[in-house]
Amino acid sequence: MVSLQVFYEGNVQGVGFRWSVQHIAKGFDVTGWVTNLPDGRVELEINGEENEVRAFLDAIAQSELRALIRKQVENKLEKPVTARGFKIRYD
Repeated sequence: MVSLQVFYEGNVQGVGFRWSVQHIAKGFDVTGWVTNLPDGRVELEINGEENEVRAFLDAIAQSELRALIRKQVENKLEKPVTARGFKIRYD
């Protein structure tokens, strides 16, 4: 199992980015969440088998969202993300 935190920068807020990421997640065996940050970035935290997580992140990168992403920064998390399913967080 792997747990990652991913930050997306670019034109990623107000364009359906989180909804699209949640929709893409339905095709993968992953759990986690996606949320907007006050600084204009989007944060994603994800758990799953490494091949599933990589395939999910690749699917995001190859989707229509690729045109909106200017930069992607990935960090490995020590503790797994506590989540059931994959959700959009609004807090």
